[in-house]
Amino acid sequence: MPRALLSVSDKSGLIDLARALIAAGHELVASGGTARTLSGAGLPVTPVDALTDQQELLGGRVKTLHPALHAGILARDTAADLAELEQAGFAPIDVVVCNLYPFREVSGRQGSALEEAIEQIDIGGVALLRAAAKNFSRVITLCDPEDYGLLEQALSAGTEIDLAARRSLAAKVFELTQAYDAAIHSRFRKKAQDSTQGVATPARLTQTFYRSEVLRYGENPHQQAAWYSQNPNAGPLGGELLGGQRQLSYNNYLDLDVAARAVRDFPTPTVAVVKHLSPIGLASDEDLSVACQQAMAADPLSSFGSVLATNRPVSTAFIAALGKTFVEAIVAPDFDVDALAMLGAKRKNCRLLRLPDGTSGDAWQQRSVTGGLLMQSADEGDPIGSTWRSVTAREPDEVAQRALAYAWRAVQHVPSNAIVIANPCAVVGVGGGLPSRVDAVVLAVRKAGGRAQGAALASDAFFPFADGIEAAIAAGIVAVIQPGGSVRDAEVIAAADEGGIAMVFTGVRHFRH
Repeated sequence: MPRALLSVSDKSGLIDLARALIAAGHELVASGGTARTLSGAGLPVTPVDALTDQQELLGGRVKTLHPALHAGILARDTAADLAELEQAGFAPIDVVVCNLYPFREVSGRQGSALEEAIEQIDIGGVALLRAAAKNFSRVITLCDPEDYGLLEQALSAGTEIDLAARRSLAAKVFELTQAYDAAIHSRFRKKAQDSTQGVATPARLTQTFYRSEVLRYGENPHQQAAWYSQNPNAGPLGGELLGGQRQLSYNNYLDLDVAARAVRDFPTPTVAVVKHLSPIGLASDEDLSVACQQAMAADPLSSFGSVLATNRPVSTAFIAALGKTFVEAIVAPDFDVDALAMLGAKRKNCRLLRLPDGTSGDAWQQRSVTGGLLMQSADEGDPIGSTWRSVTAREPDEVAQRALAYAWRAVQHVPSNAIVIANPCAVVGVGGGLPSRVDAVVLAVRKAGGRAQGAALASDAFFPFADGIEAAIAAGIVAVIQPGGSVRDAEVIAAADEGGIAMVFTGVRHFRH
């Protein structure tokens, strides 16, 4: 009689599969909770300890680690192996149905302790699956309830699952165990770093990403693309897509990520307008609809076809503030019911992404390059202990200080060379992604127009020459914030003093390539 071993944490589809196995003449052998579930359904089942002659040990930590099971799984379909197996008093196991303790789910739960996660590290299940997958030429291995139907259909039809299908099922096992070990490694590594407050990059990087969505195309229509997530059940950026008739594009993902990160940095209600990986407008106001209007006013022309982000729930007033401007997508912590209805009626093509407040950016950032990837800790603003110092004869007054602080927070999200012109609660001009810093100043000034008068200017890195400062002074800028550190700092400070403006050095650079 063929024998099937069942040991599952996820009981989905278990009873139907067990009935199909019994109907096809299989003896069922099961461990612990799986045996109790089958017995409770009135199905005949042999407990594992009846084969091993050994009760579970250590509160269930040891129950399937026994030669009676592993020899039965690993025996090849040869006369020598089968004779040795019989001599030992064991019998072949032909089907292994096993899935693993939910380590990733428990470990990823908010506030879960390492000790709790450790108890979800499956030992016996991984060993059973690897043994069965190794011997796929004889043993059918099922690690995913989604695949039970394949065996059920074969049993019902009285046919065999061919070798190619068995090999495919075996490959799925090793994919599962690799991802499982990667999740454990990641949790242990993070805990080790937390305990030492270390930020050293790991010597070996082990990660698993699941293809969550095949995209229409990549940056251009002739390129293939997909969205991969470390959480197989996660939506875009870890959020939930609520509306929009069209699928998010590859470029939408990139822009939404930039937008969400930008507003996350501001404690007050804030709106960011992003186009081509750069904030082109950003504003803060207790009335989010006002912030929306001010953010789009920084570059009304480029706002067409942009994506928007807010750090507060979207209301109907916010939607009304958009006017007739077409936006590709909006990301927010939530959307009011009435706002969703309005968007569904008037902006059917606008994609809506709910990204809860608790969804934070990654502590580490990665970027692919030819032959590998680069990894760095995320830029989360000025490091603790950083100090700003005024370096000009004129010091910024209270209004200028607030404008400088706002511009400095905003400039960190603009591609280098980055220049942001702002007042105390809104960006009015942006220049970035240019090889020349003075060209970036000229672009930001042109975007700001008359609003540059009396505003503050932030530069993500030092001014190598005085020409950028001179262009800012000519536009009416009254205060500048920059890292400092150029060999020509004295020349730059002298130009600021001559123009009668204030300038602050931060000692911190915020490049974003």
